[in-house]
Amino acid sequence: MLWPVLGISPTVVFHTIADDMHEWFTGALIKAGGTFSYRGIWFGRCYGIVTIDPSNIEYMLKTNFKNFPKGEYYQDRFSDLLGDGIFNVDGESWKEQRWIVKSEMHSIRFVEHSFQTMQDLVQQRLLMLTEKMVRSGDAFDLQEVLLRFTFDNICTAALGIDPGCLALDLPEVPFAKAFEEATELTLYRFLMPPFVWKPLNFFQIGYEKRLRKAIKIVHDFAEETVRDRRSNESEFGNLKDKSDLLSRLMERGNREQAPEKFYRDFCISLILAGRDTTSVGLAWFFWLISKNPEVEIKILNEICEILRQRRAEEDEKEDSVFTIEDLKKMVYLQAALSESLRLYPSVPVEMKCVLEDDIFPDGTPVKKGARVFYCIFSMGRVESIWSRDCLEFKPERWIKDGHFVSENQFKYAVFNAGPRMCVGKIFAYMQMKMVAASILLRYSVQVVEGHRVSPKVTTTLYMKDGLMVTLKPRPLISNPEKEHE
Repeated sequence: MLWPVLGISPTVVFHTIADDMHEWFTGALIKAGGTFSYRGIWFGRCYGIVTIDPSNIEYMLKTNFKNFPKGEYYQDRFSDLLGDGIFNVDGESWKEQRWIVKSEMHSIRFVEHSFQTMQDLVQQRLLMLTEKMVRSGDAFDLQEVLLRFTFDNICTAALGIDPGCLALDLPEVPFAKAFEEATELTLYRFLMPPFVWKPLNFFQIGYEKRLRKAIKIVHDFAEETVRDRRSNESEFGNLKDKSDLLSRLMERGNREQAPEKFYRDFCISLILAGRDTTSVGLAWFFWLISKNPEVEIKILNEICEILRQRRAEEDEKEDSVFTIEDLKKMVYLQAALSESLRLYPSVPVEMKCVLEDDIFPDGTPVKKGARVFYCIFSMGRVESIWSRDCLEFKPERWIKDGHFVSENQFKYAVFNAGPRMCVGKIFAYMQMKMVAASILLRYSVQVVEGHRVSPKVTTTLYMKDGLMVTLKPRPLISNPEKEHE
């Protein structure tokens, strides 16, 4: 609905407060046939397009990529937090950072390092914590535990530090709390024109005061991490014995004299990419599994069969620690995770700016200076894209002849698409598989009766009130069908 003078702004604010903005956008897009124009407050210069048309998305993210950058609108709002990190830049700076990250993340050295840190964290902390929860019999917030896990995991694998967020006593970690607050409060800048939030920022009033404090904690943490690594480099002469991404980046000759701000922004961007996305995706996955026990049975059958084959081939004793090869064989689990992300994508909405006048493939004109939003959450709920069963949790749609089949990236933009496709996609699937398989093999995850689950309107698709669960132990290598009789 477009209001006089105020445009779409009151409607967006209302649905943001009501925490149903994604559902509202979905209904509006379906009614509009997949694309509609909008405008905000008339003197705020806010106007553009909202779309879920895969052809439009492919045009933006690939065909005419240069005409649809992140743009100043996005960068201005995130610059305080992300600086010049990879998620907040365009052009040559983005290309250079992406090339560096991609080359290091896909190296054998980092793959082995990241897998080992992930395996250790699952075995030595996550499963010890879940066992403690089982013994206590208490319900707990699984989303919070998963956020702690992914935070420890990305810090260990990418930054070479262990914040200890997943310790048995679940300690308060100021940085983790500040990081979550900083990303959430930054969203407010997208809901109001610059002449409102910029004065609030300048005079340090309201949420902007809280935002600055949170950002300072985040920056202090990242800067301390960089200084410590510099000290190690000075003490030992090099960082060749370290395999984390930050050390590998600092070891590269072309970045030897880079300022600390470059590394600080790099650290924050890595945490943003690795903390929220997979943890939130896993939380929705476990919730969907609890509602679809037939899917859980199939996942358990697959996991148990993989372990049986490995033991038979290698003549091993019982061992439920998963290897990289085990995870690669988990086709149905990957399908279930992909289906979960289709319905509940970790990043529900993305935005691009328009440099020059253009026309989308569906005939919609886009004007210079416009902002285009593409709603990934809504795409998974549209029959014209995913057929009549689009609202069903159906992992089988991802499997053909026993093999996992990837969907068109512009139809399934969960990991972004085109030149900006997520470089950590393989790492994310490996992490999600490891956590999901390790927990499901040992426990039945049961959502607390009466606990209401709904999306929270932030930059990431958090569950508004977390995911309160209890865990029911099951014997390793049990009979999944018998258990559910």
